[in-house]
Amino acid sequence: MMLPRRYLPPIPALMALEAVDRLGTASEAAKELNLTQGAISRALQGLESQLGVPLLIRERQRLRLTPAGQDYVAEVRKALHLLASASITLRANPTGGSLNLAILPAFGMHWLAPRLARFAQSHPEVTVNLSTRLRPFDFAATPFDAAIHYGRQDWPGVHYLKLMDEEVIAVAAPGFPVLEKATDILHHPLLQLESRPGDWGRWLAFHGHPGLRPAGMMFDQFATLTQGAIHGMGAALIPTFLIRRELDEGRLIPIFGSPVPALGSYFLVWPDTRPDRAPLRSLRLWLQSDATDPALTPETPPATIAPKSEAP
Repeated sequence: MMLPRRYLPPIPALMALEAVDRLGTASEAAKELNLTQGAISRALQGLESQLGVPLLIRERQRLRLTPAGQDYVAEVRKALHLLASASITLRANPTGGSLNLAILPAFGMHWLAPRLARFAQSHPEVTVNLSTRLRPFDFAATPFDAAIHYGRQDWPGVHYLKLMDEEVIAVAAPGFPVLEKATDILHHPLLQLESRPGDWGRWLAFHGHPGLRPAGMMFDQFATLTQGAIHGMGAALIPTFLIRRELDEGRLIPIFGSPVPALGSYFLVWPDTRPDRAPLRSLRLWLQSDATDPALTPETPPATIAPKSEAP
């Protein structure tokens, strides 16, 4: 929220105060700022009047800051430096800058990272900073410009760009017993993600057995869930795009049926109350076009085990 205007003095007055602090006289400050001595004096008087605090001690031809003025000018100098740096950066890189992006760890590693490498080559003027967040958050309370969201279009106060639908497949380590029907899975240990506790119930409903909600061992991330399945801890439902290598190498095997549609999709989201900054616009437009390049899309996973006695 913007502070009241009475707390935002004019920049020329702040520059005058900073110059007087360094140079010691209004005449020297006037020379540096290309102003008259009278203009410097009026600016300083107006600043003191606006703030309601004495800033200067006038000793004959010299000006000395009060203790309060010394503390204040130290902060003013930092602010003026930030403004100057921002202006220099803008002039040198008018379409670039930093973009703070919150990502989901598995999606970020397997889907986004290869694309960001290509994006960096196309847009060297943009620096993308990544940070992991597992659940939606309030943009107003964070420094993020955008985020990757899994689910439906249910995050309030944002714009959406759909990136990818998702399919999940039932897998386990080699040697897992052959399932004759989908409900046979209920006789084996199940692994599931904390944020998706209903996945096994939806999987069973897809195979014709609605109303079941089996429990299982919980994991907070797909990386640890996948390792649990690889090491024989039980059966897991994992998005196909995350485990193509594990399926290719035989460390995981499909145990029943083909991949099934997941409940949600992946979206790029950004707050609808902020200006459309150039770095975010560049990423968004690039994702809309180049990110669908077939060269970046993994091939179809290996053939899966078809159900023996059931049809979806």
